[in-house]
Amino acid sequence: MPKLVFVNSDGIEKSVEAENGISLMEVARDNNLGIEGTCGGSISCCTCHVIIDKKWFSVVGGPNPDEEDMLDLADGLQPTSRLGCQIEVSDKLDGLRVSIPEE
Repeated sequence: MPKLVFVNSDGIEKSVEAENGISLMEVARDNNLGIEGTCGGSISCCTCHVIIDKKWFSVVGGPNPDEEDMLDLADGLQPTSRLGCQIEVSDKLDGLRVSIPEE
C-alpha cells in the first residue's frame, strides 16, 4: 500500500498508508485529516481541495475542465491545487506529499 504524507495548515505532517483505488479525499476523510468531501466525489463542491507538492504535480497531473471550474471557487487556490476526490491512489503515488489548506 502506498504511503501518503498529508500536511495540515499548521504544518503538522501525518503519514498514512492508503488502499489503491480509493481517492485522496476518502483517505483524508477516513483518517480525520480535515477533509469533508461533502459531495462524495461528484465535483460539486470544494471541500476536498488539496495542494499537491510541486515535485509531485507532474506525477499526479492537472485537473480536468470540470474540476478546474470547481477549483475557481476554492479558498487558497494554488497552481498545484486539485480536488482530492479526483485523484485515485495507486502505487505510483507512494511518498506523495499533499497540503490541506486552511478552511
